[in-house]
Amino acid sequence: MKRHQRTHFVFLNLGHFIDHLLMLVFATAAALTLAREWGMSYAELIPYATPGFVAFGLFSLPAGWLADKWSREGMMLVFFFGIGMSAIATALAQSPLQMAFGLFAIGVFGAIYHPVGIPLVIQGYMKTGLRIAVNGVFGNLGVAVAALLTGYLVDQSGWRSAFIWPGLVTIVIGAGYAILVGRGRSEGASTDAGGASPENATAGEMQLGRHLLIRVFAIVFFSTAIGSLVFQSTTFTLPKIFEERLGDLAVSATLIGWYAFVVFAIASMGQLVVGYLVDRFSIKTVFVAVAIFQVIFFLAMIGRVGNVALLVAIAFMLVVFGQIPINDVLVGRITKSEWRSRAYGLRYVIGFTVMASAVPMVAWIYARWSSDALFIVLAAAGAGILIAVVMLPRQLAAKA
Repeated sequence: MKRHQRTHFVFLNLGHFIDHLLMLVFATAAALTLAREWGMSYAELIPYATPGFVAFGLFSLPAGWLADKWSREGMMLVFFFGIGMSAIATALAQSPLQMAFGLFAIGVFGAIYHPVGIPLVIQGYMKTGLRIAVNGVFGNLGVAVAALLTGYLVDQSGWRSAFIWPGLVTIVIGAGYAILVGRGRSEGASTDAGGASPENATAGEMQLGRHLLIRVFAIVFFSTAIGSLVFQSTTFTLPKIFEERLGDLAVSATLIGWYAFVVFAIASMGQLVVGYLVDRFSIKTVFVAVAIFQVIFFLAMIGRVGNVALLVAIAFMLVVFGQIPINDVLVGRITKSEWRSRAYGLRYVIGFTVMASAVPMVAWIYARWSSDALFIVLAAAGAGILIAVVMLPRQLAAKA
């Protein structure tokens, strides 16, 4: 049973890695080669990513509903095979419009992961911060590898291979997950919600009155929305920011991808630190500290170039990634297993729908000003998160 759970956790982590990788292949390809190949500016091309990010948000809620009503493991199978085949199909695009359709399909299947995978990650565990953080690290490594792998494949064999190879690997992983699920059900070791006993379904549920519950959900959803805008703006634009600000440090697509990978990989460790802290200290205190550092580091990025820009980028990405497990832990603590996927689905509908708005926002800012203006906007967003988090109820100031 424990071996099955450990293997299942590995597959869930791989799914998170793939989800974020495939959602960001286009961001690097657009910045480094597609804009030139299709005779468009970066600002003109990146809005074609919007349908994918809209789908990534809107389809989270029906995915969560299906997982609660049908099968979380079954939905994970749909995720692996669907997003893998969609990535391969996107490689066939001959125009920006066809690319938009391909990215939309990736977004539809990519939407499955978070409302389905995260509840499976915390199923049966009381202290969930570190598990969510480890899973989050894999997601952020997917973000990091997207820039590195896409940059490398673009240099070696063109942008189409950057969609084809990850798509093929995803289908192979999906086949392995299908075998694991089949064996688990035959051995009675399934981790699916439908087979979980009430005591195993508990993930440290916190009992709050109705008014406090509404208040916490409102704050979670607000901080999710603003945090998603910040996350998407930074992860999507980092290759472009490095192209502008690193100068002679980044003279090829591969090098730009490598620097982005290093920043994202180091920043991923922020999730592990925050996950550890929220399992042992006040989640409200940790959240306030993360929000304060976001404001400080975004303002510090204004006007920075060269090595200093690289160091500040590491700093602000550490706290951007560090916020991610906090909201997931909060949702896990205040929801019951039988409706947890729908709660996560709603959280991610809000988050990923706002993420979709980040792409046209970045295009609008770049068309009129510069990346310095973007960092002013992000600092203001961090201040908004801080104000909201201060209003969390006193019950959340206690240790886990």
